[in-house]
Amino acid sequence: MSLLAARESHFLQSVANLAYSNPFLPERIALERAALQQDFVPGEPTWSASAADPDAARPNVALIYARLETMIDALRVHLQAAADIHPAEIAVYQECVHYLLYQRYYSQFVLTRDRTPFYPHFSADWAHYNHIPGKRIETALDPVHVFACFRQVRRAFHHIFDNIIGNSMPASRLRASVWQSIFTHDMRRYLRTMYARMGDFPTLITGPSGTGKELVARAIAGSRYVPFHPERMAFADAKSESFFAINLAALSPALVESELFGHRRGSFTGAVADRKGWLEACPPAGSVFLDELGEMDLSIQVKILRVMETRKFSAVGDTATRDFRGKLIAATNRELALEIRAGRFREDLYYRLCADQIRTPPLSEQIRESPGVLRELLLYMVRRAVGDEAELALPEVERWIGVNLPANYPWPGNYREVEQCVRNILIHGSYQPMDAASLTGQDEFFTKFRAGQWSAEEVLAKYAAQVYLQAGSYEEAARRLGLDRRTVRAKVQKYLEEESK
Repeated sequence: MSLLAARESHFLQSVANLAYSNPFLPERIALERAALQQDFVPGEPTWSASAADPDAARPNVALIYARLETMIDALRVHLQAAADIHPAEIAVYQECVHYLLYQRYYSQFVLTRDRTPFYPHFSADWAHYNHIPGKRIETALDPVHVFACFRQVRRAFHHIFDNIIGNSMPASRLRASVWQSIFTHDMRRYLRTMYARMGDFPTLITGPSGTGKELVARAIAGSRYVPFHPERMAFADAKSESFFAINLAALSPALVESELFGHRRGSFTGAVADRKGWLEACPPAGSVFLDELGEMDLSIQVKILRVMETRKFSAVGDTATRDFRGKLIAATNRELALEIRAGRFREDLYYRLCADQIRTPPLSEQIRESPGVLRELLLYMVRRAVGDEAELALPEVERWIGVNLPANYPWPGNYREVEQCVRNILIHGSYQPMDAASLTGQDEFFTKFRAGQWSAEEVLAKYAAQVYLQAGSYEEAARRLGLDRRTVRAKVQKYLEEESK
């Protein structure tokens, strides 16, 4: 900037870009380093919940804020005295003001929906920095809207930070991808226009079973833009951030249809009263989560496609149309390309969903890239199980795993398996993975198989358990076996009962 020395201009430009950066991408660290130069404090390459407090390890933020607060005041004086101001200089100044005000009120944007009495102070600061005596500074942004965006940024950071753990680069990339699903890759554009349109874009989350797809969905749903009402000094009410989750594999197509679209009295046997479906109950800032999307019946797929194309739907037994005002989030552990080729999933529905895709990586991929992530995850799980005793209990868990599981154990059940492993060790002092049980019994199985000593029921139970182990879910195992999901579950449970005797 021509008004300041080169070093000061470099600092301000770096801070302006930092204000609109993705906090979970390496660019944040690069911009902090560029702003502080020799004063930069090196830290962890990723920003994750490895620390107990997400606000604890932010020395560079504090340094930048302190320097910026002084420099912004000096820059206001320069701008007031300048005969001519270039629009680019104004843009950098305003974006630095955004960074300054966000950090100033960061701790007050608590994760609640209560009244927000500090808005008048924020509004006064906004007016102070955006009004320079004798100068006309245009800004298309309204302070009420910016205030709402700041709260959204705070909520989004904490939802992502708290729900998606791990110091590995795959976990870091996942956090960055979720941030983009909320704010897009261009936060400047988001602040100007996209904040009001993100509900129009469904999000598709794919990945193996047990990798946290619902946690990702909840992070996105809990980070939607919610307007602020200055006359009431409060954000929209709690219902505006509703999260409606439905497991499509757990219900029959008829029940799924009723849950999603609602029904009118008398539309089918047992419909004794009108029922509002979740698509109708969902407010504009709410989200409907379709879990196990690959299990959706083709007849329901047609209706969901219409909702995505027109944002309208009809209840079962009714011809009146209603508007869907929220956001659709879907998740599946299936390969939808294979499902499309097999005729079980509509191609046109897939292309409606794929505008925003997120993939949750398997735990084995994370451990491969960052071996230390397993200890971090174990500590997290132990802390959830025993609280303050975590540091004392962790060595017991690590010792058992180190002695009894191979160093390259793939953790086929992902996060769920780690959690159950920790609980088993804490309760019983040991853990028996399903694959370990099947491997140790292979010799006995094939010996009896060749001798014709297994019954058909026993063979099916063992085979169903093996397929379930590889598939990671009863739904996928049922698809591979060509059996009903409940049948597969019963066979696997029978196998486990026999093995435990």
